[in-house]
Amino acid sequence: MNYKRDERREFFRIDDSLSLSYRQIPADSLPAAVERLENEVDSDFTVLSSLTAVTQEMTGTLHKIELSRPEIAAYLKSLDKKIEILGRALLTQSTELLSQPTQAVNLSASGISFQTSRFVEPGSILELKILLMPSYAGILCFAEVVGCDAVEADASGRAHRLRTNFLNIRGRDRDVLIQHVIQKQGAQLRKARQALELNGGG
Repeated sequence: MNYKRDERREFFRIDDSLSLSYRQIPADSLPAAVERLENEVDSDFTVLSSLTAVTQEMTGTLHKIELSRPEIAAYLKSLDKKIEILGRALLTQSTELLSQPTQAVNLSASGISFQTSRFVEPGSILELKILLMPSYAGILCFAEVVGCDAVEADASGRAHRLRTNFLNIRGRDRDVLIQHVIQKQGAQLRKARQALELNGGG
């Protein structure tokens, strides 16, 4: 899925912590890479993201079942949990990101920025692997570097802030990303409100 510049302004941005990796690819190889991403069967890395998207699509229907037949709803939730466990097992075999420490990022459904150890030329095309927490939904997408600035090094010695806009991301992955951002933002707002109330500001 491609994003127009004016569409990017519509998405919330959050500070988050997740695992990721990237590699630079030649611009002329992007169309073929995108076609593979859109048309191939899910890899072990992206299967949990697809399962999460399906679960989100079922939420309304499951809620209706829960109101009339709670025992069936509970059974369906148990099946969903079993499938999630299998998905995580596949993920464990397919990616090194699970063993990597998470890192601080700024994230929206239109792009991501994070610190890296080396300068990357603006305009470069990246293949990104993003592992969301705590869902372990893996997202594979392509992004364009819009900036790379020298900053104070983080604990891992990464002294450049890389800013990217997503060029191509599957629709289902975008939906998962949007839901992730909304949930994280809601949790951050609740935490801030509770802190304000504890300090006598509420």
